[in-house]
Amino acid sequence: MAAERKNPMSKALVRRETITGYAFMLPSLVFFLGFVIYPMVQCVFTSFFDATMNREDIFIGVANYTELFQDSVFLGALWNTAVIVIVSVPVVCIFSLWVSSVIYNLRGAACSAFRCIFYLPVVTGSVAVTVVWKWMFNNYYGIFNYVGTSTGLLDKNINWLGDEKYALGCIILILLTTSVGQPIVLYVSALNNVDQSLVEAAEVDGATKFQCFWRIKWPQIMPTTLYILVITTINSFQCFALIQLLTSGGPNHSTDTIMYYIYYNAFKLYRYGYGNAMGVVLAVIIAVLSAVQFKLAKRD
Repeated sequence: MAAERKNPMSKALVRRETITGYAFMLPSLVFFLGFVIYPMVQCVFTSFFDATMNREDIFIGVANYTELFQDSVFLGALWNTAVIVIVSVPVVCIFSLWVSSVIYNLRGAACSAFRCIFYLPVVTGSVAVTVVWKWMFNNYYGIFNYVGTSTGLLDKNINWLGDEKYALGCIILILLTTSVGQPIVLYVSALNNVDQSLVEAAEVDGATKFQCFWRIKWPQIMPTTLYILVITTINSFQCFALIQLLTSGGPNHSTDTIMYYIYYNAFKLYRYGYGNAMGVVLAVIIAVLSAVQFKLAKRD
């Protein structure tokens, strides 16, 4: 009988806590629905229209998507984006894991100093970072040309950002330097949370450092690795600020990415429907790759 009398009270308490919880969530939920979900739905809807300024939208079905895969500039931007992802994601993950493995055992001040150094480009404004790199790549007085010609590595100055052979590589290099900070911080935390008793037991049994890492540490930091893979892939696909500030897609579209080409069509040519179709394609590609990464990580 006592349990029956308590039951209505407990249900009322749960109901009150649930309502209170949703009330606290309401501002964020409204923001999420209004500025994330609604624009996503509107993007998909508009991609089936010939949408531009100063006239009503015209329904054209899948014509935007058909044109998309016949557009040589878009296909080139897709290829450039794929190159950026294929190069930057493995390099960022491997380099970050290597650096973290070296510094996570250092004393507090030294480890914090290294983490600060590597994380500094992440919190520095993208415009400031871009200005510095633009000066370094300058074809007249840039530091790369100065060092190269002074040491005899270069016969003459190179227009790094104005030459199709070098421009995309320069973009990838800058992206790498601004992408390793967060993974290093995450990996250091993950390695510090590894069960050291297992490592010590393996070392007593004669396991090498590589065997300890591969058999004990690596499985325990796999969730962190999965998160880093996903966010690095998404950030690489969304590379825009560097392109906009350094090359504007040039020379001759050699540094166009999908994000920059979306911006160019939507906000310079005012082809909103066509730009939204690219956005849908990009979202599908990112979703598929993320699902594959989750699947592989879960299997491991």
